[in-house]
Amino acid sequence: MRIVVIGGTGHIGSYLVPELVQAGHQVVVLSRGERTAYRAGSAWRRIELVKVDREAEDAAGTFGERVRALEADVVIDLICFTEESARQLGEALRGRVRHLLHCGTIWVHGPSALVPTPEEAVTVPFGEYGIAKAAIERYLLGRDGLPATVIRPGHISGPGWAPVNPAGHLDLGVFETLARGEELVLPNLGMETVQHVHAADVAGVFLAALANRSVAVGESFHAVAAGAMTLRGYAEGVARWFGQEPRLAFLPWEEWRKTVSERDAQITWDHIAHSPHCSMEKAARLLGFQPSYSALGATLDALTWLVDNNKLSV
Repeated sequence: MRIVVIGGTGHIGSYLVPELVQAGHQVVVLSRGERTAYRAGSAWRRIELVKVDREAEDAAGTFGERVRALEADVVIDLICFTEESARQLGEALRGRVRHLLHCGTIWVHGPSALVPTPEEAVTVPFGEYGIAKAAIERYLLGRDGLPATVIRPGHISGPGWAPVNPAGHLDLGVFETLARGEELVLPNLGMETVQHVHAADVAGVFLAALANRSVAVGESFHAVAAGAMTLRGYAEGVARWFGQEPRLAFLPWEEWRKTVSERDAQITWDHIAHSPHCSMEKAARLLGFQPSYSALGATLDALTWLVDNNKLSV
């Protein structure tokens, strides 16, 4: 099949595109061309790369037509963040593609009520990102004549970038504190959750949905590790991976937030207010997919890369 991947050189595309090429598909990657993929390989020499600024073309109203002109059987959209952008693409592709796969987010659920949370749970998103992604889902899965599937990743992790850390933000210093065996202070009792997923497993859900089109069209699927981690359990796992016994302390949220920057506090709040724990049962039942990495394993693969590339002082 001829498959167009929008944003194919990012985290997910770095694993997805080579798999599509190896499967014998003709792959066209749309990208701004500002970076190479996270993983090198011969497959990248066998793709067609089209440089495009989606934001500018969305504003000009030309992006949907550009994608339609590529005459794809399948379009995989990894970088759509507004309903207007989704509508422009969707209306251009209605009746013209066999399958449209969209990268959503588990953030559409808002705070977890039932855990593990199934895809069909009532969604009460909060925050600009979650609300926008929920609106995109409603359009894609409710538009007649548009054979769409939504894949909802958790906290994407893997070699090449920093995972969300055990304090719920992105400062690499948290990992260095644990590596040195020093005390790490966590908010509240450290019992809120995060749910990482390896980028390879996210790509795997896309591939499984593509291979099982008849049951995937019109559906959403989580792409997470099979189980969430508490901040406390995550910190303990990382410390022991570094050969240290974890030394943890805890502060109430209003006190803890004063110990970090305003930006880090906001990122942590976004994560702990959601405290996701999503189910992978539907992907297993309908797509036959099981994640290869645990939540901790996905983050440790990322940490291995950070250590090997001297991104962490350990």
